Amino acid sequence: MTKVSVLSQTGSSVGEIELNESIFGIVPNEAVLFEALVQQRASLRQGNHKVKNRSEVAGGGRKPWRQKGTGRARQGSIRSPQWRGGGVVFGPTPRSYAYKLPKKVRRLALLSALSSKALEENIIVLEGLAFEAPKTKDFIQVLEDLSINKKALIVTADLDETVALSARNIPGISVITAAGVNVLDLVGHEKLVLTKAAVEKIEEVLG
Repeated sequence: MTKVSVLSQTGSSVGEIELNESIFGIVPNEAVLFEALVQQRASLRQGNHKVKNRSEVAGGGRKPWRQKGTGRARQGSIRSPQWRGGGVVFGPTPRSYAYKLPKKVRRLALLSALSSKALEENIIVLEGLAFEAPKTKDFIQVLEDLSINKKALIVTADLDETVALSARNIPGISVITAAGVNVLDLVGHEKLVLTKAAVEKIEEVLG
């Protein structure tokens, strides 16, 4: 079992916690991790790109000149693709880039991301995280006490608006719940800060 020190908000050690080996101690599967990242980033794409084809551009209607006798190539509309201001051929249209991975693959990717953080010793477990009122200054003080000067992902057991609002304006800091833990956020942040309750919730779901 992987043992990690449990810290208070002020950075002092208050005990130890054993992380579940089947969640935080597996050999990370980099191929699956990469596939999950690609899938999640693809799902975030808006896909609202759009061009107008010849039926949608303004103008046209009649033949620009008669079919024969002018010496020029025959034309049916001034909004054909070869004309300036004409429609676009095979241009992008609105679409969804989202696709799904098998459930077992998604689970393995999540376990791989969590285990990578444990292997790199980038996991910090807090006894709890709470503020009397939303204050960015107080959250910055907590980060300083924990010696966090890089991008960090803060995971709480349940939604705590006070914590979320306190961290909202701090660059590189994201706050999510245990239910919202995902591969993209885990890989995109250097440090993973979990409350003790969040660890229990993650182990309950993934264990």
